Amino acid sequence: MNDVVKFLQDSPIQYLATVGSDNKAKCRPFTFVGEIDEKLWFCTDNQHEAYMDMQYNPWIEFAGPGSENSWMRLSGKAVFEENMEAKKICLSVPLVKEYYKTADNPALAVFYLADAHAQIADMYENSPKRYDL
Repeated sequence: MNDVVKFLQDSPIQYLATVGSDNKAKCRPFTFVGEIDEKLWFCTDNQHEAYMDMQYNPWIEFAGPGSENSWMRLSGKAVFEENMEAKKICLSVPLVKEYYKTADNPALAVFYLADAHAQIADMYENSPKRYDL
């Protein structure tokens, strides 16, 4: 878990892939907000298309670049939960704080990945490192 969290913290942006209600792939920039109780947390707006896509099909995948030609793929089931601690951590991201202002903003939706799997690879290794989280 520590390798995955460090990779996510060091990567300024990840790309979230979902399947929309039109059954077409969607990809958009996202950012990791933190780990609580060995769960990886992210946030979105409950009026945003990404939120609607995850309600339609909660199985998602993130991909993000690392240093020295490395990358990570992280997949799992998006589980939305009213978790004030996670919402407060979201506000540590300046863009999130600017937009939502407070953790009790009703539009702020937080989710973690259940049944998560990560793969960290680079151009130089023959086999990627795999993690079941």
